[in-house]
Amino acid sequence: MTTDTAQDLPAGPRRSIELDSDEALRLLGSVSFGRIVFTRQALPTVRPVNHVLDNGDIVIRTHEGAALTAHAGQAGGQGVVVAYEADAIDPDTYLGWSVVVTGYAHLVTDPEERAHYQALLTPWVQRTMDYAVRIRPHLVTGVRLVADDDSDGT
Repeated sequence: MTTDTAQDLPAGPRRSIELDSDEALRLLGSVSFGRIVFTRQALPTVRPVNHVLDNGDIVIRTHEGAALTAHAGQAGGQGVVVAYEADAIDPDTYLGWSVVVTGYAHLVTDPEERAHYQALLTPWVQRTMDYAVRIRPHLVTGVRLVADDDSDGT
């Protein structure tokens, strides 16, 4: 049985190539949009956000009433465990890459650092975003989706 979705797929097989953590972080730093995953009321919650990669850390801006702001602010020592995902997948060919970072999120409390991130990162929504959250990567994984006949992996 063939579905409309299967008919829309470009011809040819694809393969998945695992990326090392350096290449995965480089790719993540090449885009400004991702999704943060954290726990809210014991359930996973996903939010689309824009980010900046700064010295290997992912930084996002948030606001006072945000659930992530509250969790990261109460986390204490290690921080709160989060996952962060970013990708660039071509909607026509389904080729590209995807990166997932798991790590600990902390509120940026130093006023100079917070001002630095406010200058680097402009939120996409029209809302006051006075807080910054830094994610320190602990586990970095990524895959590149390529045509099976692509010998150089790009």
